Amino acid sequence: MFLASWIWGTTIILCCVSWFLLGRRRRRQGEPPLENGFLPYLGCALKFGANPLEFLREKQKKHGHIFTCQVAGKYIHFLTDPFSYHALMRQGKHLDWKKFHFATSAKAFGHGSIDPAEGNTTENFHQTFIRTLQGNALNALIEAMMENLQYVMLQSRTPKLQSNTWVTEGLYTFCCQVMFESGFLTLFGKEFNSNNDKNLSSKQETERAHILNALENFKEFDKIFPALVAGLPIHLFKSAHSAREKLGEALLHKNLLKRDNLSELVTLRMFLNDTLSTFDDMEKAKTHVAVLWASQANTIPATFWTLFYLLKSPEAMRAATKEVQSILESAEENISLDGKHISLNRKQLDNMPILDSIIKEAMRLSSASMTFRVAKEDFTLHLENDFYNIRKDDIVALYPQLLHFDPEIYADPLTFKYDRFLNENGEEKTDFYRNGRKLKYYYMPFGTGIAKCPGRLFAVHEIKQFLALIFSYFEIELVDKNVKCPSLDQSRAGLGILQPSNDIDFRYRLKCL
Repeated sequence: MFLASWIWGTTIILCCVSWFLLGRRRRRQGEPPLENGFLPYLGCALKFGANPLEFLREKQKKHGHIFTCQVAGKYIHFLTDPFSYHALMRQGKHLDWKKFHFATSAKAFGHGSIDPAEGNTTENFHQTFIRTLQGNALNALIEAMMENLQYVMLQSRTPKLQSNTWVTEGLYTFCCQVMFESGFLTLFGKEFNSNNDKNLSSKQETERAHILNALENFKEFDKIFPALVAGLPIHLFKSAHSAREKLGEALLHKNLLKRDNLSELVTLRMFLNDTLSTFDDMEKAKTHVAVLWASQANTIPATFWTLFYLLKSPEAMRAATKEVQSILESAEENISLDGKHISLNRKQLDNMPILDSIIKEAMRLSSASMTFRVAKEDFTLHLENDFYNIRKDDIVALYPQLLHFDPEIYADPLTFKYDRFLNENGEEKTDFYRNGRKLKYYYMPFGTGIAKCPGRLFAVHEIKQFLALIFSYFEIELVDKNVKCPSLDQSRAGLGILQPSNDIDFRYRLKCL
C-alpha cells in the first residue's frame, strides 16, 4: 500500500516537473508578456475566475496594456487600453469571431457544429438573427411582448392579485418568472388559440404550468453553464443534463408545430434547420434551446438590476415614472384593469432617454461580458504605438468591465447615477473621455463590432416595456428600504450580465385604478 502510494506520488511529481520544464509555453521575441500560472493546463483560471476584474487590474499594473494568460488550456491575450480596441475590430483577415462562439454553442447545448465549414449546416446564423430581431421584424416582437407581458402580469398571476393586499416576493424571482414566461410566449407562441377556444381558461393554466416547468429546467441548466463553457462535459452534471434534454424535447419541431403565433425568428430557424442542415430532430431542437438561453440568460438579470436600482433611488424612480406617464398621455393610452391593454410601439419606446440612461447605468454596473477573437494564423497585431506577434489559435480578448469601472471615464464608478448617460439637454450622452481623449468605445455590455449581440435592441425594449407596465399597474417597494446592494455572482464572468449573489425581498400590489 505504501509502495503504491509512493509510486503514484512520484509519478505525479515527475509529471508536474516535466510540464514545468517542457510543457510550459515560452515567450518569444515580439510577443506580449506571458503569465503561465503554476497549475498545469488550468494556468491562471482559478485566480481569474475568483475575481476577473481584480486579476486583470493586477496584471495590467504589472505588464501594461497587453499581456497573455494561460486559462484552461487556452492562451488569451488581454487588451486593456480602450484606445486599442479598434485594432481588434479591423483585424478580420487574421481574427475569427465565429470560431469561439460556434464551439461554445456546440459544447454547451449539445448540437452538432453550426460552423458551415464543418458541413452540418449552411445556415448563416448571424444573418438569421439580424433579419428576425432587427428592422421591421423587431416591430412584431415588440407588439407581441407588450401583449404577453400584460397577460403574464395581470392574468397569468391573477391568484396572487385577487385582493388589494401586498404580495411579498423575491425581486429576482419575480423578474425571472415574468420575463421568462412573457419571452417564451413571444418567441415560441402559445399552445392555445385565444380567439375561439371554449376551454381557454384551463388551457391557459396548463400552458403556464408547462412554461414554469421549462423555467425550472432552464435554471437548472443555466447554473452549470459556466462549467460547460470552460469545457467540462455535461454528463458530470446529471440534473442539468436531464434539464437540457427536457428543454430540447419541449422544442422539438413536432411540438412547435402545435403552437400558435410562433415568432418569425423561430419559424425561419425551423425552416432553415429542415432545409439546410443534416441535424437530427433533437439536434434541431437544441439549436432552439440555444435561442431560448440567449434570449433569457442576460435579459433576466438586466431587468432585475434595473428595477432594483430604481427601487433604491427615489429620484430615479420619479424621473422614470414621469417619462413613462408623459409618453402614455401623449399616446392617449388609458390605464385600467378592465382588460384593455396598453400599447406602446417602437417609436414611443425609443423616445424614452431617461429609461435608456437608467438601463445603461444598471447594465454598466452589472455587465462582465468578454469579446473574443481567435487567431486564424500567426500574425502581427498593430496597436496605437506598438505591435505584438500573435500565434495561430490564440485568443485575443477584451474585458469591458475594466472600461465600465474606470474612474477616469466614469466618476465614482461604483455608484448608480441614473442620469449618467444623459447630457445637459436631457438627451443621450455619447461624449466620454479618458486622459483628455474622446472614447469611441465606452459602453460595451453587448460586445462590439460585427459580433455585437443582434438581439440587443429587443432586449432593451423588453426591459422598457416591463418597467412601463410596472409603473402603470403596480405600487412597489423594497421590504427593507435600507437593504444593501447584493454582490455580483462572479462565477458567470465573461458571459454577460452577472446575476445577484442573493435575492432581495420586495412587495407589490395593484393600483386602485
